[in-house]
Amino acid sequence: MEHRLVAVDMDGTFLDGQGKIPEAFWDLYPRLVRAGITLVPASGRQLATLQDLFGPLGKDLHFIAENGTVVYAEGKIISTTPMRAHSARALIDAAYASPTRMETVVCTPTMAYVDRPDIVDEVAKYYHRVSAVKDLHEAVDDSVIKMAFYTEADAETVALPMLHAAAPEEQPAVSGKHWIDVMSPEANKGRALEQLSEALGIPLNRTIAFGDYLNDLEMLRTAGTAYAMSNAHPRIKEAADHIAPPNTEAGVLTVLEGLVD
Repeated sequence: MEHRLVAVDMDGTFLDGQGKIPEAFWDLYPRLVRAGITLVPASGRQLATLQDLFGPLGKDLHFIAENGTVVYAEGKIISTTPMRAHSARALIDAAYASPTRMETVVCTPTMAYVDRPDIVDEVAKYYHRVSAVKDLHEAVDDSVIKMAFYTEADAETVALPMLHAAAPEEQPAVSGKHWIDVMSPEANKGRALEQLSEALGIPLNRTIAFGDYLNDLEMLRTAGTAYAMSNAHPRIKEAADHIAPPNTEAGVLTVLEGLVD
């Protein structure tokens, strides 16, 4: 049997319009396993959040979390890519000084930190392990892997230039219309896919990736076969080999069904 690795972005790709796993997945998953297909959720979300999302499968799956700064395989974290602490502090200051509202999440491999208790419930949708602190500078040390920002403005055209100017040594990744992550330039979903491919012994030419937004770009370029969702950003569609039906129609499952038939 020729084993394959399938890396799937979550929001806007694998999850439905309500942010839930399509019900048909649970019947499809055992067939994927029997067909030698290793499914890897690849997301900007926290590792703990992804594990919880997949319920009983969470302990068995491999994960690319936090936009590639955390790689989890064989029941343990096999790689983390921290960012510079001084960059994290500069980004916090830039967000505080922003003329438009900007919420900041300081991310470590096991915990996320915010500075407003009233946004914990909203942030917890993506970061199940989250804690509020009085000053985000208190949460910064050498274990910070990512800074996540929510802005009411457009992330790509407004927040991206500002955050890049504050921390030019780091790499921004636009993960949604209002969300942007900043992390080490050595980290992205593509590099994480390479690490996982090597760890699992599955060559990159037998990997398939699905994505919809700019933080998926490197992963699609790295994979042997790349699918963009029909609802994807134009640049993602340009990078893809194929276009899958939209996430609202369980497009990933439609393609995967064809792999196991």
